[in-house]
Amino acid sequence: MFLHGWLLSGRLWQPLLDELEPHWDCWAPDLPGFGARPRPRQLQPTLAAYGRWLAEQAQARAAGRPLALIGHSLGGSVALHGTAALGDQLVGLVQIAAGGGVYQPKAFARVRQAGAAFLSLRPSALADLPALGAIRSPLVAELRAARGLLACSTNQGAVRQLPVLTAGLQVPSLWLVGSADRVMEPRYVRHLAGYAPNHDVEVLPGLGHLPMRQDPALVADRISAWLLSLPGSRGWAPAGPTAS
Repeated sequence: MFLHGWLLSGRLWQPLLDELEPHWDCWAPDLPGFGARPRPRQLQPTLAAYGRWLAEQAQARAAGRPLALIGHSLGGSVALHGTAALGDQLVGLVQIAAGGGVYQPKAFARVRQAGAAFLSLRPSALADLPALGAIRSPLVAELRAARGLLACSTNQGAVRQLPVLTAGLQVPSLWLVGSADRVMEPRYVRHLAGYAPNHDVEVLPGLGHLPMRQDPALVADRISAWLLSLPGSRGWAPAGPTAS
């Protein structure tokens, strides 16, 4: 199950899914309030609520089969909030450009201000232009969902909770980050990953904040190889060249 970041949608993952789907059963839904998926009124725009939504959706989709979560940026925080509820069904967690855990008041205040300004000024009327394709997602994101998750993910309590959630992981985790990522620098990814009991960190040379679109073949290779290295993987790994 692939979880996209703030203002994005499941279409973000398509180049990577094209590489993985011949050998793995992949699902990249829009988070509620983003892309084409509406947010149910009862779903509060908080990381904890989205984590519960994730667990429910993942269990329904997997139908008892083993599953792995792959989160990007904010989607990585949502994944951390959903892991505990998945129990033994979860076999691994892959985090892409997801890190942090260090609260910096001025830096996060700037992020909130910039995000709020974009949401206020975004030209939503352009969202219907066919040429925009996958990049239309920021223009159609629900305002309350976007504002709520931005505020929730950058407040002091949420930031300081990330290391606690990471330390509580009961499954192996893989952390991928581009060496040229200026949104989530490798040092912050290494910092958060360091709390995980069983983790691997890999810095992808020359890639930025969206490595799954810049070099999907490389990212697919890293994810597949790591999943196949997990204990017991021969019992659930798919057949085909990737799993050989």
